[in-house]
Amino acid sequence: MDLAGKRVLVVGAGVSGQAVCEFLLKKGAKATLTDSRTREQIGPAADQLTQSGVGLVLGDYPQVNQASYDLLVVSPGVPLTVPPVVQAAAAGIPILGELELAYRFAKAPIVAITGTNGKTTTTSLIGQLFREAGYKTLVAGNIGLPLVSEIENYNAGDVVVAEVSSFQLETTHRFSPKVAVILNITPDHLDRHGSMEEYIRAKALIFAHQKPTDWAVLNYDDPVTRELAKDCPFNVIFFSRRHILEKGIFIRNDKIVIADETGLREVTGVDSLRIPGGHNLENALAAAAAGHAMGLAPADIAHTLGNFTGVAHRLEYVATLKGVDYVNDSKGTNPDAAIKALEAYDVPIVLIAGGKNKGVSFQEFAKKIKEKVRVLITVGVHGYQIEDAAREQGFANIFPAQDYPQAVKLAYQQAQPGEVVLLSPACTSWDMFKNFEERGELFKKLVLELEDN
Repeated sequence: MDLAGKRVLVVGAGVSGQAVCEFLLKKGAKATLTDSRTREQIGPAADQLTQSGVGLVLGDYPQVNQASYDLLVVSPGVPLTVPPVVQAAAAGIPILGELELAYRFAKAPIVAITGTNGKTTTTSLIGQLFREAGYKTLVAGNIGLPLVSEIENYNAGDVVVAEVSSFQLETTHRFSPKVAVILNITPDHLDRHGSMEEYIRAKALIFAHQKPTDWAVLNYDDPVTRELAKDCPFNVIFFSRRHILEKGIFIRNDKIVIADETGLREVTGVDSLRIPGGHNLENALAAAAAGHAMGLAPADIAHTLGNFTGVAHRLEYVATLKGVDYVNDSKGTNPDAAIKALEAYDVPIVLIAGGKNKGVSFQEFAKKIKEKVRVLITVGVHGYQIEDAAREQGFANIFPAQDYPQAVKLAYQQAQPGEVVLLSPACTSWDMFKNFEERGELFKKLVLELEDN
């Protein structure tokens, strides 16, 4: 893909958009960055971009036509309904996302992971699998590091492990990972995609352009994901924690096993995993399947599965105070993720939940709250929706909090020895925080301050 001299409009001035601009300049393109936010809202990064030669159109969008731009690159957080994207589509100007742009320059095989929940944990685990097996490995994408920043530093003998979201996949055209992993698909981001069907369609783009030597790894236990097998162009590996499979990665006699045309091989015991919960067992199975598809030996897979301790903000142990464990699951940004977090514990739970709802129902979450939670503390702009759903299920031990300091204080007051205080919001953080990391860090800080008192 020759970008030299091309006039490129980058829509969205976040981390991804800024990385794209730097990449474009290195390729000799003329980059213009636009965002509905003002220069003041974007901050010092705007000055740095100007100094490096990026044109800025901030606070409003420029008119887009064939006379002004040759290409649009859209950041993942930008809806495809914004004026520049609509105008570019009408004018026949190519529209790519950062993921697609990075793929056009990739030399190393890519293992791409998507799914409603578990992406970051599984991506981190797969990255560790390849690193510990001796590969030079890039872990990037939706996990925090834009793929385009590092993609050219990895060659054919290396491995790129990329977490990819439905927003990123929406703007792909040729993206074809060597291994495409779909962990699960449950209602999420319906405010962006409009319908469950469109959300599924976006997720399925992860394998849409694969080649005959490529693999799709699918969750047999998730009905939506299992059905996608019929749309996969080439090779499928199923994983399951509930079924014995003729071929695939599954559990037999409390052992993770691989069944393929060469027979049945044991990987490791389920009890060797150091990440809690049934959902993390699924993540481990998916990682094992991806490693197997790329030719890793069962012994190498077993070694990493026994070492991996999880990622920050996903069932992250914080402290034990007066016999109560405090756990940070700030990355539980939708009801399904929060349900999985609740299912990971067999003791009474004091749950802190709430934030900004993404247009999904809390009904199933409320049923799980009634089953697993002793005390519910709600917080955030849509905390009341969780409270209402819980009350509809007959659960009444609820304490609304105005902010996180009050929520943590209430949890401390209500929790009893042997219980778990769990932050698993079932909502995004965007009502009160920049991202789920900031929310999780505040929770941890507040808990550790309790410890000092």
